[in-house]
Amino acid sequence: MTQSISTLLILGAGGDLSTRLLLPALGQLLTEQPARRIRLVGAGRENIDAEGWAGTLKASFATVGASGEAVDDLLLTTVYATADVTEPRELERLLALCEGSPALYFALPPVIAARVCDALAEVTLPAGTELALEKPFGTDEAGAAALNARLARLVPETKIYRVDHFLGRSTVFNILGLRFANRIFEPLWSSAHIEKIDVIYDEQLGLEGRAGYYDNAGALVDMIQSHLLQVLAVLAMEPPPTLSAADLRDGKGLVFRATRIRGGDPLTAGRRARYTAGTVGDRKLPGYAEEPGVDPGKQTETLAELTVEIDTWRWAGVPFTLRSGKALSARRREVVITFKRVPHLPVGFTGEEAPAVLRLFLAPDEMSLEININGPDDPQGLERTSLHAAFAPGRLAAYGEVLEGILDNDPSLSVRGDAAEECWGIVAPVLEAWKAGAVPLEEYPAGTSGPEAWSTLG
Repeated sequence: MTQSISTLLILGAGGDLSTRLLLPALGQLLTEQPARRIRLVGAGRENIDAEGWAGTLKASFATVGASGEAVDDLLLTTVYATADVTEPRELERLLALCEGSPALYFALPPVIAARVCDALAEVTLPAGTELALEKPFGTDEAGAAALNARLARLVPETKIYRVDHFLGRSTVFNILGLRFANRIFEPLWSSAHIEKIDVIYDEQLGLEGRAGYYDNAGALVDMIQSHLLQVLAVLAMEPPPTLSAADLRDGKGLVFRATRIRGGDPLTAGRRARYTAGTVGDRKLPGYAEEPGVDPGKQTETLAELTVEIDTWRWAGVPFTLRSGKALSARRREVVITFKRVPHLPVGFTGEEAPAVLRLFLAPDEMSLEININGPDDPQGLERTSLHAAFAPGRLAAYGEVLEGILDNDPSLSVRGDAAEECWGIVAPVLEAWKAGAVPLEEYPAGTSGPEAWSTLG
């Protein structure tokens, strides 16, 4: 890796995303890589003086124990500027504070990010400028296409980072390594041997003050349209020739283009629900509709399931069910791969023969393989056992890996423009059916596993 001076310009540097996630990740990155030198320019509407900005940085760095020469150097050279980042002249002023080829990180709401892109079209950008945008990328397929068109007028696609922190570098390569470096798995990784795949991201957290964003998104857009479809693509992609950005992005793109809602019917491919008042652990939560800032008339779901199929030779007939929800009884972050039962079990075995199940747990990354073995008392009796392994943790937290990729010109794990549009296209029929009220919005008490009638995945 080339250790050269880089400039990171954070637009919206005084906001929650920056102070809670980006700045601690930057501190961790500099602590792990002390030879790296970064000039940090913060910008936003907040009036923050030099002392206040230094205090913000130190407080954020302290949350991860960041220290060392690179951290000290950044604290000596960093600046913060109060600015309206949607105005071209203000952006020119900010770019003048940068050195070399800057990376602009949009720690901004999607609507403001689009306005910044329009303003940047009137500015001469330094050679090599990179743009990093948070998801959701647009609000629908047409919006994503329009934002892609805006960005294409500014910089090449290879300089655009559509951030998805959910799949950090370590998690992606843990999945790829398990699949492609083990002959016992890859030959079985198809519809010939796999019955179904479930991707589950259940949270115990409720709204947590995010009504301004979440009530306009809901579980399907917030998690499934973006993050869980990315997990699906890594699970289902064909073996790439290399682990380069081009090959990984091509592999995921092929999966997205072949993905459809199950049976082509938006009324049966997805279901939705929202939580009512209840207790999660020792916390009492109000019903979602009573949360501050929520408009009950929007009928926003807090739990969503979507079943899709991938129209390829490898995956024909295999249902992929993606589920995510809030205020549930247990935290579940896992991929459950259920294999088909054996075609014939010799007469004489007793006990229940169950299919083999491979579970991939996310954050922390672990795996378990559930299989049938002979029991200790009756050699013909089948019992269930689980083989467990933990993946080595990455050196950096998810946002540290995001920043490392941006600063090192590695877009491997960012979302390519066509993929961002295709993910919206996959969920569009279901979103339209839900907005039209064609699919009922069910309810579940906070602290339960969901509506009683819903079967448990995995």
